[in-house]
Amino acid sequence: MRKYSMETAVGLFVVLGLICVGYMTIKLGNVTIFGDDRYILYARFTSIAGLKVDNPVDMFGMEIGRVEGFKIDQEKQVAMVELKVDKDIKIYGDAIASIKTSGLIGDSYVSIDPGGGADVLNPGGTIIDTEPPIDIGSLISKYAFGSVSKE
Repeated sequence: MRKYSMETAVGLFVVLGLICVGYMTIKLGNVTIFGDDRYILYARFTSIAGLKVDNPVDMFGMEIGRVEGFKIDQEKQVAMVELKVDKDIKIYGDAIASIKTSGLIGDSYVSIDPGGGADVLNPGGTIIDTEPPIDIGSLISKYAFGSVSKE
């Protein structure tokens, strides 16, 4: 009788461990099972240097989404960044999206100023006002070789 109770306890421990591993995989992997609580927006940039899929999208210093993918708009000669934003976040037509870097050599992220003077962007809408990333390498080389002017 004691042998079966030990096997039952070990079996329950293994099942509980598998449930915990599954939960952590879903949570840490940003995987959704029952529908998605985010919507897609696009932003047009002249340069997306340093930006990668799954980089964060921030507003007011808080993460509100992730970079989902990239496309090239051949007509307008710009890069289209696909952003996946939380459904409860409202972003307006006059919003400004900027590519920023966390720290001097840190990862890039998209920072959004939500605007407020225009209509709310619908899912699939496009943020037109954007600021490309600052090229730190060219700034350092300009400073090092003395081509930075004082104003």
